[in-house]
Formats: sequence, C-alpha cells, structure tokens
Amino acid sequence: MSLIDELLTDLRAETADLESLPIGPRDWERATPAEGWMVRDQIGHLAFFDEAATRAVADPVGFRGALAGLTPDFVDLQADEARALPVQGVREWFRTARGTMLETFATLGVKDRVPWYGPDMSAASFITARLMETWAHGQDIADALGVRRTPTARLRHVATIGVRALPYGFAVRGLPVPVEPVRVELVMPDGTPWAAGPEDAADTVRGPMLDFCLLVTQRIHRDDTALEVSGETAAAWMGIAQCFAGGPGKGRQPGGSQGDAG
Repeated sequence: MSLIDELLTDLRAETADLESLPIGPRDWERATPAEGWMVRDQIGHLAFFDEAATRAVADPVGFRGALAGLTPDFVDLQADEARALPVQGVREWFRTARGTMLETFATLGVKDRVPWYGPDMSAASFITARLMETWAHGQDIADALGVRRTPTARLRHVATIGVRALPYGFAVRGLPVPVEPVRVELVMPDGTPWAAGPEDAADTVRGPMLDFCLLVTQRIHRDDTALEVSGETAAAWMGIAQCFAGGPGKGRQPGGSQGDAG
C-alpha cells in the first residue's frame, strides 16, 4: 500500500467515526467548546474546506488566483452561510463534499504539490491535514455531546503534523522560532512507542499520544494533560502549540475539555 493509499484509508475511517457520533435532531444547535460555534458550524466548516480542497487539487491555478480576493473574515462569512441551511442540508453538504474530495485525493501522486491558504503542501501533508481537521472538529462535537471516543492508531498522523508545526506556533505569534530541537516520545493508544526528533535533544516532551494530539490541536489545556515536558524550548512550545492554519488560537481553559475522551 502506498503512502497516499494509507492516508486515504485512514481519512475514510476518520470520516466514518465522525459520522457515527450520535448527533440528534436537537444537537445540531448545541454549543461546542469552540467559542461561538455550534455542532452545525463544525460540520459546515469541514464541508466548506473539503470543497476548497477539491478545488485546490482539481484547479490549482484557479485556486491560487481566488486566494487574492479573500478577506480576513472569510471563515466567519462561510459560517453565516452554513447557518442559513437546514440541518439536513448541512449533513448532505458534508457528505457530498467529503465524498468528492476523497475521490479527487485518490488522483494525487506522492510527488504532487497542492496550493492551500498558506504555503503549498505535499500531497501526503495535505491529506494528513484534512484528517487532523476531521479528528479535531470531531472532538469538539464529542465534547459538546458528552460522549467518549476511542482513540486509534490514526492519531499518529495528527502527532506527525503537530511535531512538524512547531515553528508555526511561534511564527504565527510573531515570536522567534527556536533553533533548539525537541525530542517527542509518545505512547500510542495500543501501547506502541512513537518518537520524533533527535534522540540526543536536551528538550523533551513525553506522554500519551492522545494528550499530545489534543494539545497541538488546542482541544485541551496543558494542565489537563499527562505530558512530561523538559526544557525551556519544549515548555514554550507546549504553551502555544498549534498545528492548524490561521491566527493564534485561544486554546482551552483548564478543566474546559473532555479531552480524555479522545
């Protein structure tokens, strides 16, 4: 199985997990931990960027051209448009957009580059980013519903993008990007060890992969994790870690997430 096939298999599985969440008729208007966002907004957000991902792959030139006309509030405007849809419309929008995106992603080769709202991304990183977004927004919905999700080995993809995004967390806040490396040693849900970064790095982050993924997607406060952090650079990173694009996220308040649900 190629890397692209592996990622698409896991993205399909993550999509199925999202759709299995018990969202009842009244739950679509339920508030999620993301300030100002309801469950319907989380699903609409995914649908909107799934459609954008399809355009980016199918028509990269046109996608790049459209970026010049975007205003800083385009995400909020998208949310307003989605709120005008009936619940069933939001559900069908997501299913159609996700299905089309998956079909389009299947045409990608490992060496392909895809434009996005920041720098161009490799095909593998691009698919991984959509998996990360699916998992993270699914966590928001799970928290809103008060349900526990079973963490899976797919978290390794989220952890990978979380480690690679270390410089971004600093840069997006206008802070100097540290030159000191950080060693990340995590335990996957099945107990398998996973690591990234130089083995001899003085700074380290160790603990459950689930906690690390929740933190780098800003779905949990650092104080609510079991992560062991050593070194100034690692400590600074864990205080601002952000693996999603956009401005600095607000993160969660202590005790404000059911992140241990996975």
